[in-house]
Amino acid sequence: MLRIIFTAEDLRRLRVAPGPDHMWEVTNSVQTLQRRDGTAAFGAWRQAVRPRLSADSRILADLLPPYGYSPDFLTPAPGTPTPGVGGLATAVRAVTGTPAHRLDTDLTRLAAGRRLSGWVGRLAQGQHSATDALGRAIHAFHTEALAPYWPRIRAHVEADCLLRRHTAREAGPEALLAGLGPRMRWVPPALEVAYPVSQTLQLRGRGLTLQPSYFCWPAPVSLYDHTLAPVLVYPVPHDLWARPGARHDPVQALGALMGPVRAAVLVAACTARSTGELAGSLAVSTSSVSQHTAKLRHAGLLITVRQAGRALHITTALGHALIRGAQGGSLQ
Repeated sequence: MLRIIFTAEDLRRLRVAPGPDHMWEVTNSVQTLQRRDGTAAFGAWRQAVRPRLSADSRILADLLPPYGYSPDFLTPAPGTPTPGVGGLATAVRAVTGTPAHRLDTDLTRLAAGRRLSGWVGRLAQGQHSATDALGRAIHAFHTEALAPYWPRIRAHVEADCLLRRHTAREAGPEALLAGLGPRMRWVPPALEVAYPVSQTLQLRGRGLTLQPSYFCWPAPVSLYDHTLAPVLVYPVPHDLWARPGARHDPVQALGALMGPVRAAVLVAACTARSTGELAGSLAVSTSSVSQHTAKLRHAGLLITVRQAGRALHITTALGHALIRGAQGGSLQ
């Protein structure tokens, strides 16, 4: 169990991340890709991704075993949020710019549990050829394994972030912590987290960042070094990938329930669309889209967030559940 000890100041400084963190999604997904559990959530993704991974991508497995310790330097604390490709480039620069002493410390710890390959040894020495290879590997893996799914990943994580922030606004930080379950339990002044080892993290006024992650599985994770900025990464609901069983056109199935245009809006918003993008792809007016998104928001099936000066409509977990039910031929 991991026990995270809060002071009153820590509760005031509790924050929810603005959206997905590129490096946490990379590290968690590299580990998840190597495992066999979570088939319902990740089976289709694994089947699609494994054959297309390049040699550059595959070296990340040397740093990220399927279970146990992973180096803290791979998930640096983000600066000013910069969603999208720019955010990835900034994160990769932070990783490849890790000081040599940090690389040596983290990789020595990794070596205590497994034999390291030759390039990792060169990385531990801070050699430029190895840090360059690491940067190429992260970019390649993101392109091959995550980028095709990134809009959906972002929609799921942002929806969770919005729900957590709403809870904090309406009911306060303790209610936010109490609602994180099922593998987390708020027992003031500690958040008790299901964890493979016994640890205690004293926040001591530094606060805590809550970072939802699609590929975090099955339990929350945190940094090994408790002197670093505290963060707790936890899974979001796993309803992104295809399920087994009969599948139907969700627009057609839902159209009988809510009308074809509104159903199409709900399905299209699974990949985070602006009002203009929805209008263009569905060949309807922007005013019509606005009316439909308002109705879907009121029903709790859609959320709308501001990003880079535009409104993005994102299907909620409830909306995804409705679509899955329609795909399976049942709304139960």
